[in-house]
Amino acid sequence: MKKILAISTLILTVLISCKKATETEPIQITPSPPKEAQIVEPAGDQCYSWTSKGSVIEMSFNVNSHQEVNGKLSINIVGKDKNEGTLIGNMKGDTLIADYTFNSEGVSSVREVAFLQRENTFIEGYGDVVTANDKVTFKDKTKLKFDPKNTLTKVDCKVE
Repeated sequence: MKKILAISTLILTVLISCKKATETEPIQITPSPPKEAQIVEPAGDQCYSWTSKGSVIEMSFNVNSHQEVNGKLSINIVGKDKNEGTLIGNMKGDTLIADYTFNSEGVSSVREVAFLQRENTFIEGYGDVVTANDKVTFKDKTKLKFDPKNTLTKVDCKVE
């Protein structure tokens, strides 16, 4: 019985002294060596299209490993001037937010565009906009509405 009491006392003494030491001394944390960066290959060009009653929207782009988007957008709505230009932006989760720089009637313009990705489609987003520094941007991206009637579906990219 004396042996059990002596061993218990010894264990409790060690535990108590360890606890006090950790309270008074700062804990040393050694950072792990950095992991090898995973190189994600660009997926290549992705192409999407929407057509309805003679109107056509075509979008092609690629996304790099930093989720940066670079591509082209062409909007040809019946009864309106055709717009063609470049897309430069980012994928933020499942949403593409980009600056669309285009020419229409000989005038260069920049406006922000948004598209929600769903499986093999992109749905165009709409919302209140503001103009500043010759650029049209969304007032509040959290209030964007995505209308399924303007859904671009994945298509084979045209070879130019």
